[in-house]
Amino acid sequence: MVFPDAFVQRMQPILQNEWNAFVAAYDHPLRRGLRVNTAKIDVAAFRRLFPLPLEISPFADNCFYLDAPHKAGTDPLHHAGAYYMQEPSASSAVSVLAPTPGERVLDLCAAPGGKSTQIAAALKDTGLLWSNEYVPARAKILAQNIERWGTRQVVVSNTDSQTLCEALPGFFDAVLVDAPCSGEGMFRKEPQALTEWSVVNIHRCADRQLDILRSAATAVRPGGRLVYSTCTFAPEENESVVAAFLTENPAFTLEPIDVPWGCPGWSFERVADFCTVSHCKDDLTGCRRIFPHHGGEGHFIAKFRRADKDYTPRIQPYPIPNKDANRQAAIELYNDCFTDTPTGHFVTIKNQVWLLPEQLPDYGNLHIIAAGVPVATVCKNRLEPSHSIFLAGAAHTCRRQVRFQPTDALLHAYLHGEEIPCNGEPGWTAVCVADIPLGFGKVSGGRLKNRYPKGLRLL
Repeated sequence: MVFPDAFVQRMQPILQNEWNAFVAAYDHPLRRGLRVNTAKIDVAAFRRLFPLPLEISPFADNCFYLDAPHKAGTDPLHHAGAYYMQEPSASSAVSVLAPTPGERVLDLCAAPGGKSTQIAAALKDTGLLWSNEYVPARAKILAQNIERWGTRQVVVSNTDSQTLCEALPGFFDAVLVDAPCSGEGMFRKEPQALTEWSVVNIHRCADRQLDILRSAATAVRPGGRLVYSTCTFAPEENESVVAAFLTENPAFTLEPIDVPWGCPGWSFERVADFCTVSHCKDDLTGCRRIFPHHGGEGHFIAKFRRADKDYTPRIQPYPIPNKDANRQAAIELYNDCFTDTPTGHFVTIKNQVWLLPEQLPDYGNLHIIAAGVPVATVCKNRLEPSHSIFLAGAAHTCRRQVRFQPTDALLHAYLHGEEIPCNGEPGWTAVCVADIPLGFGKVSGGRLKNRYPKGLRLL
């Protein structure tokens, strides 16, 4: 790979004795990654079903290198949300954030959804995941990926970071800012990042990153944590942003990241010429860097902790209406399709009945794409179940189901939108790959009428 001369002039002196290893890494092909959705299938079972060899990745639990060619878009296991394709080192930031069940977590720059789905897996469908994306087209992709992952305790929004965080001050136990960056860590994956590289863009990104981080600080509760990450190498976007943020926000301290992968961040003395502040109160080597010669395309991570103080966020719960014309019918439909007891609130929004998360706050005028999961569509005199509610279900809770192996021709016919033979009990029926629902249909007269969404069907 041929780097821009200005990039070499910047990076070679600062990488010091790592420069040769850094350059040599680009002589090897890109390594893709895969993360198993353990909310739907355990790793051992997945590896028995998945036909290609996997090698364990060091950056996060349930993550693997996948070096063989693979088209996930045609794989029934991917349609069912059994795994997510993710660049290996991109999983490192959520490992550092370390979400735990019951927490409220904000992924502020979330598209396309790799880190959000990783957070959702850690929360085990408890607490609340709030995933936000500012760019509308990317926010739609984010919502689609989260739908396929199958979590219910989630909000997907499309707004700017300042508006969102000011509306929910001190609400979150943990906030992740995987900031838009100049993408130096994408040189091998996305050649366009190499041709568009410039120092001007680095400075533009650094200014925007600090603005986003300032906003994110507002949303962190006292004692909570804030993780900042990028997929770039430039110190202006990494250690310099961290140093400037700490200078402006004395309530936050930098926590050292003790992990067996990557290398320490660069000290302030090492990057001082790239920084916008004259000093830093914390040791920047407590950050973490990943370079291509560490087994990933590139990542930078910093972890902050907000100091404890007496403060209770004055945020009210979402106002659930006392009466809803479709609530009872939605409960009956859910009970007809599933055996478990759902948590949350059935509320009609436009032409759909949603199962809203229990911890959903009153979000005011924020632009929300999804809150919880849609249960049913309101038709003229009835409700019909949604595709989403089956993706968010488990096979053992489905009252009626038909199961196929990933290579079964009938399963692929279903994904093409065809009716398939089915001799099961009449009614709404989950279609499963192994033990994972990927859609549904209605059984009648020995046939399953296809309800797989047209936009998702295989051509």
